[in-house]
Amino acid sequence: MTKIKLCGLSRPCDIEAVNALLPDYIGFVFAKKSKRYVSPEAAGALREALNPAIRAVGVFVREDPAVVSGLLNGGVIDLAQLHGSEDEAYIARLRALTDKPIIQAFKIEAPADLDRARASKADYILLDNGAGGTGSAFDWSLLTGFDRPYFLAGGLGPGNVAQAIAALHPFAVDVSSGIETDGYKDVEKMRAFVMAARAADGKGE
Repeated sequence: MTKIKLCGLSRPCDIEAVNALLPDYIGFVFAKKSKRYVSPEAAGALREALNPAIRAVGVFVREDPAVVSGLLNGGVIDLAQLHGSEDEAYIARLRALTDKPIIQAFKIEAPADLDRARASKADYILLDNGAGGTGSAFDWSLLTGFDRPYFLAGGLGPGNVAQAIAALHPFAVDVSSGIETDGYKDVEKMRAFVMAARAADGKGE
């Protein structure tokens, strides 16, 4: 079954919504330049209200590995998502500080980008169109024959997530701007996305 990740949560009402929908993962964005940024303190409070069945992912852009590992080892997040073109040396430094899983994001523009993603030493890879949270998809035809499980991100929403799952069979689908209205998470769009993804796997209501 395709995993579901709802990213960029920042408010208590967002947590209430996901506790009802029970996606596999949610994401907190710790990149300070992002409009979805949450502080570690705010994320900690949100995490306390999160259903423990849902795994929390922290999204980082070239953050100090000590900061990332501190949030992982402190239980604020369960996985770290690296979105700043961090290299294998960075991953090695982070692994020396924590045994928690790592997701490495890749901007996909050409087949060579997929070669780099396939070779990643991270536990998971995420394939996106770029910086993340932009609402734009990359050319999915590039993924034909790609043989490593991945999180699919970029341009997904309630209207196309079923098509993406049917065509690509990703390990997980990841959405942020596609479940927002006026820059904030929209509970109806969140519900529609989750229901569409589950229906595509044959387990929807």
